[in-house]
Amino acid sequence: MSEMTRRSFLSTAWKVGFGLLAAAGVVTTFDLLKPHLAAGFDAIVRTVAPDAVPTTGVLEVRDARGYLVKVDDDVLAFSEVCTHLGCRVPYVDENGRFECPCHGSKFTREGDYIEGPAPRGMDEYATEVVDGVIEIDTTEVIAGPAPGSERT
Repeated sequence: MSEMTRRSFLSTAWKVGFGLLAAAGVVTTFDLLKPHLAAGFDAIVRTVAPDAVPTTGVLEVRDARGYLVKVDDDVLAFSEVCTHLGCRVPYVDENGRFECPCHGSKFTREGDYIEGPAPRGMDEYATEVVDGVIEIDTTEVIAGPAPGSERT
């Protein structure tokens, strides 16, 4: 068996290091970009009291795969799934809007279409206040409005 030289050891160490770095990048990127096949998943999710929803920004609701937003006195629930190809759309506090990292679609805090390849605004879930807590009905998905039209 031949003895490992310093040069071959360092060469192998660099290759392993870059391989681990690439694997970590793939895993973390997949979590952000993984598509969801359907926005709704047949559940009613109990969240928070209406007063707990911020008047600026959004409240992420992981159990519902979505967000709660307070607009005037109404609380809206949006799906986190982009209406273009199903990537997860995070809310970007610095810009005050939702921005899809996959293909650049942008949506207002109220879920309306701004720009990008998405065919419409963000999909909305039905909500109801029961015993002082907002319930999100993910079985009832309301399609977002087409570009240029208003959310009703």
